[in-house]
Amino acid sequence: MANAYKRGEKDSRPWGTWEVLDSGDNYCVKKICVKPQGKLSLQLHNHRCEHWIIVSGEAVVTLDEDKFVRKANESVYIPAGSKHRIQNDGAAPVEFVEIQTGENLDENDIVRLEDIYGRV
Repeated sequence: MANAYKRGEKDSRPWGTWEVLDSGDNYCVKKICVKPQGKLSLQLHNHRCEHWIIVSGEAVVTLDEDKFVRKANESVYIPAGSKHRIQNDGAAPVEFVEIQTGENLDENDIVRLEDIYGRV
């Protein structure tokens, strides 16, 4: 098993920020903040599943062919290989906790299918 994430690691992206809260052999817990009007790429992962728990704000979630809203205390499960995206159409930040599980946890396991920031 490989986990490239380390506790305390953080990064800024065009849509907001992420920070690793905890990390182990086959899991990673991130706090992610999506700024107003921010939109992550439509993407998939071959080696990990993700669980998202919304902490604040109203998130618009795309999961394969479905699009739906999740609010504070609601969650989403993203199986490996599923197309997914989270976006913030509101005026306040969206914060959520992402729990990744799998045998290979690495930023290189992001397959971008669409991206408004030109990162495909």
